[in-house]
Amino acid sequence: MRRYLVDKKEDIRGLDVRERLVEFPLHKNFITSVVGPRRAGKTYSLYGLILNKKSLRDEDYLFLNFEDYPVSSLEIGEVAEAVSLHQELYGREPEFIFLDEVQGLKKWETLVYTLYEKKRYFLFITGSSSKLLSREIATQLRGRAVSTLVLPLSFREFLMSRGELPKEPLSTRAESSVRGLLRAYLADGGFPDIVFTSVNRKAFFRDYLDLVVFKDVVERFGIKEPHVVRLLIAHLLSSFSGEFSVNRVFNSLKSGGIKVSKKTLYGYADALEEAMFCFFLPKFSPSLRKSFLSVPKVYLNDPGLINHLMTTKLDEEIGKLMENTVFLELKRRGETELFYWRDHQGREVDFAIREGASTKKLIQVTYASSRDEVERRELDGILKAGRAMGCKELEVITWDYEESVELEGKRVRFVPLWRWLCSPS
Repeated sequence: MRRYLVDKKEDIRGLDVRERLVEFPLHKNFITSVVGPRRAGKTYSLYGLILNKKSLRDEDYLFLNFEDYPVSSLEIGEVAEAVSLHQELYGREPEFIFLDEVQGLKKWETLVYTLYEKKRYFLFITGSSSKLLSREIATQLRGRAVSTLVLPLSFREFLMSRGELPKEPLSTRAESSVRGLLRAYLADGGFPDIVFTSVNRKAFFRDYLDLVVFKDVVERFGIKEPHVVRLLIAHLLSSFSGEFSVNRVFNSLKSGGIKVSKKTLYGYADALEEAMFCFFLPKFSPSLRKSFLSVPKVYLNDPGLINHLMTTKLDEEIGKLMENTVFLELKRRGETELFYWRDHQGREVDFAIREGASTKKLIQVTYASSRDEVERRELDGILKAGRAMGCKELEVITWDYEESVELEGKRVRFVPLWRWLCSPS
């Protein structure tokens, strides 16, 4: 263990860790649980906190990865001695403790709870989505944990990795270049392996899908019908940025001679959301029960899944890819009370951001380059929703049209997607 503690710090110091815009709250009264889809960069985000954000010295922190051989073979009592060994090596207790892939330790919650009770450490834990779900961490730690979400790179992080984050004011040529990079981002997405390496993109996403199917769902839940999971994922992919009905999937499979219950399909869909392969967005209703029972819209954890796992062309799906990207950015910004809005006449608003009993912002997303290209039904939808929900902040995210106008007594801001994504919040 002594050698491991020293070697691990040496390994971390030798890493090339790119900057991420993930904010970790620092408090000793809560445990920080780092959650997110597989391969999104959860562990490297912790390395970034150590090396870049806090510039921690060796004596400041203890890092244990429970998938590393020297640690994975230890019992909980032996692991608990790591803090004492750290003090012996460095002359002081660590202020930060990082427990990576914590599910690799039997009775891990006992160790975490013991460390937490001392209230002397900034305590961080991560778990594998194939063995430990974010809701299970919350359940085991009984309200003592707060979650930090790590998704694949945002567009802003993508630009930062290339040294091309735009600085205002932009020339026409510079703005055109940013839009070109946005197209590349919508095509390939933001998984770190895609952005930082020359990995074959289609092979990466095929392998990623296999891992999600067999590790995060089939093995995790003991499922005996992996082909049904694959068919469900195919329906999710084809429905992205739109309504997703398990009932329609059930009828489709039934017509194809595949026997599976609706309850089973709901369970598989829940498992995919728990693994953060996808996210379901409920329809807004003043009644929480009606909202919960509504047909949700579905969004994927990265836009690259569409371009590399489906046969459709980028230009055919660009409006939906824009909408999916806006949803993910809202998740990164910590918006938890998110809904879509639709009235009985079919007028719709893509995102309603709630804050308690009120709606603080409505967002419509459209692939438009001028005011004339914004469809009337999209404007009707956001204006009607603004009146119905008493919301004054109305925003339409476009491809490259920008203006603020007064419509029917409401101020509507039109903003290009690249500018909206590049803004700090």
